[in-house]
Amino acid sequence: MRGFMLMFMGICHIYEAFAVTHSLKHFYTASSEFHNFPEFMVVGKVDDVQMVHYDSNFQKAVPEQDWVKQTDAEFWEKEKENFFYSQQSFKAEIATLKQHFNQSGGVHILQYMYGCSRDYETEQTEGFGQLGYNGENFLEYDMKTLTWKSRKQQANFMQDEWNSDISRLGFWKIYFSQTCIDCLKKQVENGKTTPKRTVPPSVSLLQKTPSSPVTCHATGFYPSGVMVFWQKDGQDHHEDVEHGEILFNDDETFQKSIHLTVTPEEWKNNKYQCVVQVTGIKEDFIKVLTESEIQTNWDDPRSNIGVVVTLLLVVVVVVVGVVIWKKKSKKGFVPASTSDSDNSGKVLL
Repeated sequence: MRGFMLMFMGICHIYEAFAVTHSLKHFYTASSEFHNFPEFMVVGKVDDVQMVHYDSNFQKAVPEQDWVKQTDAEFWEKEKENFFYSQQSFKAEIATLKQHFNQSGGVHILQYMYGCSRDYETEQTEGFGQLGYNGENFLEYDMKTLTWKSRKQQANFMQDEWNSDISRLGFWKIYFSQTCIDCLKKQVENGKTTPKRTVPPSVSLLQKTPSSPVTCHATGFYPSGVMVFWQKDGQDHHEDVEHGEILFNDDETFQKSIHLTVTPEEWKNNKYQCVVQVTGIKEDFIKVLTESEIQTNWDDPRSNIGVVVTLLLVVVVVVVGVVIWKKKSKKGFVPASTSDSDNSGKVLL
């Protein structure tokens, strides 16, 4: 198979330095015969917050954050040209793969993800690169050997081709060990002098039935640094408490839940309250557990059906989103993903 080249995004500006570990990620997705879905899409993320996107329908490099929009128009015009070049390369590569595997038609997805992360306490860095085809991990970059490794027998021919290209391997060695990390350092350093965006949370107490755990749900907050905990009579309470993960909202804010298993008699005879603390916001957000604060429709069986269905839908959407993200970032790819960069030049594939 002939090699192809991808132009990658030159975003290397500023970002808020809240987390100890920061990451820079780039996602390219191309599709064939996938109706109602762009033929090609690029998404750039810093710490999993989308900063830029491009798709073949609009063919524009669109900045998503205010600090990215400050870049001049000439830069975005060049980015648009780079993404269009990648669009043509991916289209040709899908055609080559279909021919190699004797696939005449149907839906086919080609995905590519690469980037780096840095722990600002230990200074440990990590680079990562993956290529997926039709939901399966094909190639993965090995930071120990500085080569690409096949994850499927069908991809052995790609492994041999990519590793035989000395200039390609040299590029990725420099990119993962230096270029990407330098960009990440620059973002964090610049972010120290940039006004930090903060958004307070909306806090609710939810319960399906009187015997169900009481859920304290904080949503819509930014940044992602948050502490959510229960207190009993003014003291931190950890018994019969289950913490949920920090999840992403569509508007690039965050949400988190914490569940408390307690009987109605217990919380009515003691003062239970949920406390939410968000990084950068001095105020604590508190919800006292009282009957009037609990949101539920369990009194009305007909309404309860609607609530249960709604909650199940929310859970399904969240779980699917997390699974897709984890697969892309750690283990591989999924067929219907819609899923970040430096000014230095071209990414060789």
